[in-house]
Amino acid sequence: MGDTGTVAEVRLPTRELREDIAFFTGTLKMRMDMIFPADNPRVAVFSGHGLRLRVERDAPEPPGTIRILCAEPDAFADGARLLQAPNGTRVEIVERDPPLVMPPTEHAFVVRRLRDRAPWVIGRAGMHYRDLVPSRLGGAMIASHIRIPDGGPVPDMVHFHKVGFQLIFCYRGWVDVLYEDQGDVRRLTAGDCFIQPPEIRHRVMEASEGIEVIEIGVPAEHVTEIDHDMTLPTGRLLPDREWQGQKFVHNIAAEADWAPFRIPGLIARDTTIRANTRGVASVMVARRGEGEIPRVVHDADILFGFVMAGTMTLEGEGQAPHPLAPGDAFVIPPQMATRFSQVSDDFELLEVSLPGGFETTLA
Repeated sequence: MGDTGTVAEVRLPTRELREDIAFFTGTLKMRMDMIFPADNPRVAVFSGHGLRLRVERDAPEPPGTIRILCAEPDAFADGARLLQAPNGTRVEIVERDPPLVMPPTEHAFVVRRLRDRAPWVIGRAGMHYRDLVPSRLGGAMIASHIRIPDGGPVPDMVHFHKVGFQLIFCYRGWVDVLYEDQGDVRRLTAGDCFIQPPEIRHRVMEASEGIEVIEIGVPAEHVTEIDHDMTLPTGRLLPDREWQGQKFVHNIAAEADWAPFRIPGLIARDTTIRANTRGVASVMVARRGEGEIPRVVHDADILFGFVMAGTMTLEGEGQAPHPLAPGDAFVIPPQMATRFSQVSDDFELLEVSLPGGFETTLA
């Protein structure tokens, strides 16, 4: 239980201790460390699975729930996944590292405007989060506008995300981050982006005052775990290392080349994310080009847009026109005809698609 000499226990109530001993030692495979008094025991202490329990007759607490995480849960208690101890404690037997579940996308046309004043919520490490797709498309993705009002060191720890895809795009300011096997501190500045492959260890170090980023995660609900053992930086630079088939990407806006976009009348720069995720996703930045912008239809599963500069009007089939300005976001479902109209010369759009390869046709 550690080498400091300090031990923590969780106390559970019981009415008849004798009935609990066989359950905690036999069924749950815990060790009994203490029992007293000898003539009429009313307290027993059990340890195992990283847990120390004090089962005490007539303790005032409710019996509670214990979750036991196993590599092979079906082999732990003869296949039982839900048990109840004689003292009433509920015991759940669950997978220690369950597979990532990708919910099917619930397609919808979404427009989220900054001027509608959606609430900012204080999240991990004191960062402020604004939800850009409240429906989460049925749990398929989460899009967050994140800001840190005060610059300086960020109270973060080495951590990783159990996720299928994750993008960090710097909208304003700068942020310094350490990544596993990617050398020393990397600074993300406005227009730059990171791809954080699944489970890559990282730590946010410092940010400028007023830093804002756009973060996309797939699926919407994914676990963040703290790694207490890894120290960053690792002292290694392994640019070709893959995590679940994806490479770390640090795309720098100032080094980009511009080319025709998938929609005529716009130009775009490719962040190389499609190539480095093996087609899981694509991230493009589009600007106004030359000529008319036609109505188009796409067949991507998820197509997300965030207006970074300038203005436009989003015209969607069966929808009222939506004038958009910086800070506004939208999702266009597959097979819905849409058109970007009244696009200003200084217009700039962040577009994220899953999968990375999809077709766009004139409507």
